[in-house]
Formats: sequence, structure tokens, C-alpha cells
Amino acid sequence: MSNIPSDLKYVASHEWLRLEADGSVTVGITDHAQSLLGDVVYVELPKVGNVLTEDEGAGVVESVKSASDVYAPIAGEIVAVNETLADEPDTVNSDPYGEGWFFKIKPKNAGDLEGLMSATAYAEEIGA
Repeated sequence: MSNIPSDLKYVASHEWLRLEADGSVTVGITDHAQSLLGDVVYVELPKVGNVLTEDEGAGVVESVKSASDVYAPIAGEIVAVNETLADEPDTVNSDPYGEGWFFKIKPKNAGDLEGLMSATAYAEEIGA
């Protein structure tokens, strides 16, 4: 069974979100998503300062099996990206909820997080 932390929010496209103390939201892909991808070999991240709409493409993650788009789960401005992934993309496999995060976004509307899936709902979504 996939690791699905209960303190995060989730979306059907397999991104997770964590609200930070400064109001930003850290985004990454779920353990389920990285396990389906296999060994991650490349991550393309958005540029800091980009303003994205909900569900807009924010980057790409490539593995030995396939490439998948990473989407902005909420609208907002990119305020940080995980530069470590340029040299160590496999961090997504080894620590998807920690050091393997993709970007931080300043939400256009903080209330957008309220409508996202809980860990229980995400587990049901993926059949875990």
C-alpha cells in the first residue's frame, strides 16, 4: 500500500499539498505516483515568479518508464523550486513527501485548499 500522510491534501492528478506557516503551499507528487513512474531520471520545474492557474502544467517528471506532467493543484505564484532535483531527481523516489518536493506556490486564494482531497479520499481514489 502507498504511503499517504494524513496531514497533506491531495488532487486526482497525484500531487500533494502542504500548507506552510508562511502561507505558501509546498507541492510534490505522491508516493503512489512515483511508484507508478519507476526510477525518476529528470524533473523540469516551473520558474520562480510564474503565475499559474489551477490545473495548469507546472513541470514534467521523467522516469525510465515514461514522462508525466506535473500540474499546479491551485492557482498562485511560484515562490520557490527544489533546485536539488536538477542533480538528484531520484530524491522523488526516495523521499516524495520530504526532500523530493517540487515547488512552493503562494495561493491566489488560500481557501482553495479546503476543497481538496484528504488522505482518506485520496486512498479511495487510488484504490489503496
